[in-house]
Amino acid sequence: MTQAHVPFDKRLKRIVRRHEKITTTGAVRSVNADGLIVAKPRLYRPRFPLKGLLAVLFLGFLFKGFLLAYLGDDGYAERVASLQGGSTMEQVGAWVMQPDPVTAFAAQGISLVLPQ
Repeated sequence: MTQAHVPFDKRLKRIVRRHEKITTTGAVRSVNADGLIVAKPRLYRPRFPLKGLLAVLFLGFLFKGFLLAYLGDDGYAERVASLQGGSTMEQVGAWVMQPDPVTAFAAQGISLVLPQ
């Protein structure tokens, strides 16, 4: 008699697990060939926010370019040098704010728009 309950208990556990997955991750519904609507749990795929990272990098270079165009080469170099003499976080900031070719290109474009 107990062996008759084993397949039922396994099936019940499988159904409960599937129901929990559907409630936590959502469901994808599809229609079978016989017209039965079946809900399957949505697969969880963690995605890396590549577009967000690229947007942050673009805005960072644009900000550096704006500062370089606004302060000029000498003023910008002076401010970065003052950061290099500070604490560890300021030194990291100085390393990030070093002028590079992308920043110089952005500064050239921004200097055309900025009033002199």
